Amino acid sequence: MTNMANKSIHRKFPRAGAVAILAAAAFVSFAGCSPKTDSGEQPSVTASNVTLTAAQRQHIRLYTVAPSRVRKTIETSGAVDFDNDQATSVLAPFSGPVSRLLVSPGDRVKKGQPLAVVDSPDFAAAIGAYRKALTAAQTLRRLADMDKDLVQHQGVSQREEAQAQTDAASAEADREAARQALVSLNVDARTIENIRKGRAVSHVEGIIRSPIAGTVAEKLITPGQLLQAGTTPCFTVADLSRVWVMAQIFDSDLSSVSVGDTAEVEVGTGSAHLAGTVDNISALVNPDTRSVVARVVVENPGNSLKKQMYVRVAIKSRQESDGMLVPVSAILRDDENLPFVYVAQRDGAFARQHVTLGYRTGDQYDIAAGLKAGDRIVVDGGIFLQFMQSQ
Repeated sequence: MTNMANKSIHRKFPRAGAVAILAAAAFVSFAGCSPKTDSGEQPSVTASNVTLTAAQRQHIRLYTVAPSRVRKTIETSGAVDFDNDQATSVLAPFSGPVSRLLVSPGDRVKKGQPLAVVDSPDFAAAIGAYRKALTAAQTLRRLADMDKDLVQHQGVSQREEAQAQTDAASAEADREAARQALVSLNVDARTIENIRKGRAVSHVEGIIRSPIAGTVAEKLITPGQLLQAGTTPCFTVADLSRVWVMAQIFDSDLSSVSVGDTAEVEVGTGSAHLAGTVDNISALVNPDTRSVVARVVVENPGNSLKKQMYVRVAIKSRQESDGMLVPVSAILRDDENLPFVYVAQRDGAFARQHVTLGYRTGDQYDIAAGLKAGDRIVVDGGIFLQFMQSQ
């Protein structure tokens, strides 16, 4: 009877099918006998968690996550510019070709120091106008004085004497205007005095002088170049002891930055940090970068900051905010470069927990999502856990 039943099974199912049926039955039987926790749920420890021996745990250091009030540090980049309150563009005060350059970029200059020499016809015209104005003023003043004497002896009418005084005053005003024209052309006082006294003067060259003390930051002209009075920029002179750093602030950080915040500027890796202060925040968004410029005023000892140099900027906000800070050493990366930490479980194992990183302040990260207060995370030994998990 049994043999007949077995033959019947073999006739109905192939051998492979029979093995599959028996394996499924065994799996169901095993599942029905699997242990459960007191609450009736499966254990929380999964195959991905890492369990260590007591000796291995001696090399693991834990940190308990807790909320705190923090001041955000905004790390960004910026470009160096002149402090425009201490820099000026030197325009050509007269027309003519450049005959000589007297300074080079990087030279320190005093206020009034010659920068370039220009062979300008404006000087001949201005000197001639001044001489004519001197002669006219002297002549009309002498006539006015004569008429004043004559009116007392009824030699001329009071009306004629009054007109003579008016003409003399007008000529003296023209004389002063002609003298000021020479001053505006940077003609030295000795030459002007010689002209006033009627002495002969040699050919006067136009001298472009520095309006402030500082450093020649830019040279914009070359010998032989024809300058146009009042329009041709010749030099940029700046006091480089203080500069501006134009830092790029993006939408997510804009609310944390305000005028008066302190900042640190780093020129290169390992270089000293220069202290600065945010003194202006632009009201406009750059359409190309979608950022707002925060102007940081920085003291520049040794002129280490140069115009258009790119630097790193760390702005320390004075505004306090709620944060969940954890040490940087706790953050690891998985195969997809996603950040995670190891969280201690109740049963002693360690489980991966992916987190969302916020801003970094010093050696701590603000965790935007993924952790809660009271979580105990690994801050020393995480690399060992990651190695153990990969085995």
